Amino acid sequence: MTRIEPKRWTPPPAPPRAKRATGDDPFPPMHLIPLPGEGPEDVVADASGRLLTGLLDGRIVRVDPASSSTEIVGVVDGRPLGLELLPDGRVLVCTSPGGLLRLDPETGDVETLVGGLTFASNAVAAADGTVYFSESTTRYAFDQWRLDVLEHSATGRVFRVDLDGTVETIADGLRFANGVALAADESYLVVAETAGYSLQRLWLTGPRQGAIEPWVTNLPGFPDNISRGPGDLVWVAMPNARNAVLDWALPRSPWIRKATNALPERLQPQPKRTVWVLGVSPDGEVVRDYQAPGERWAFATGVVEHEGRLYMASIAESSLAMLAM
Repeated sequence: MTRIEPKRWTPPPAPPRAKRATGDDPFPPMHLIPLPGEGPEDVVADASGRLLTGLLDGRIVRVDPASSSTEIVGVVDGRPLGLELLPDGRVLVCTSPGGLLRLDPETGDVETLVGGLTFASNAVAAADGTVYFSESTTRYAFDQWRLDVLEHSATGRVFRVDLDGTVETIADGLRFANGVALAADESYLVVAETAGYSLQRLWLTGPRQGAIEPWVTNLPGFPDNISRGPGDLVWVAMPNARNAVLDWALPRSPWIRKATNALPERLQPQPKRTVWVLGVSPDGEVVRDYQAPGERWAFATGVVEHEGRLYMASIAESSLAMLAM
């Protein structure tokens, strides 16, 4: 058993929405796209509508959603997590353990841009080539992500990688930093703070440059990977709703969570199967809310919109899910 060092945190009272199992909007028809492996954590779409995702064993797969045909375009060391397509067709890949990689899907060549990290999570590239990416925690690698949610280490970070390769930490102290997305004008970066039930806004330009502030707070669940869609909508993958037992334990004695960690995993609080994604407008309002029971597919960890369809990835599945909006 790995020892944890829980940090106290008092979460805001969960909103009523956290107790509902369905969203405000009618859930669209869902189609599953099978994959040749397990655990797609994130998904991106290229200009022609082909999808790319990473599997548990390190393979990066390109998928034709129309025919469900797949091809392996590369293999990386570490567990592939967040992906970001670059204008030249190459793909940024976050890995845990590992760092930030760049893959050429035409040749399979992989280069390391930033190495030596525990849990590189998600990345986004600006128009000038500057890259921003998150590290969820410095304490645990991906296969122990539950421990950091239980511990609440608040060691999440955001990095900037300049064109000359210089790497700078531009935010730290985040409660499980996860998905990242740029504003349309690139004036700020939205960062999902999974264990803080929030989306944070990190200013990149203007008089508040370098400041980080709440953008959407007290979410009804755990935000994971995010992406910017048409109309500057930010799509948020929501693996699960808030857990009342965890919320109760967080501000209390750390020994409660230590005792919970000592239990066999089957006796610890378990997430309920659900499929859920939110859409947030540029002014920080939740304007899309699709949720349904996870009978066929559950635990969305990545989402992207392409030509009126939402594609979702899940670490718990061996397929991608498509919602026809």
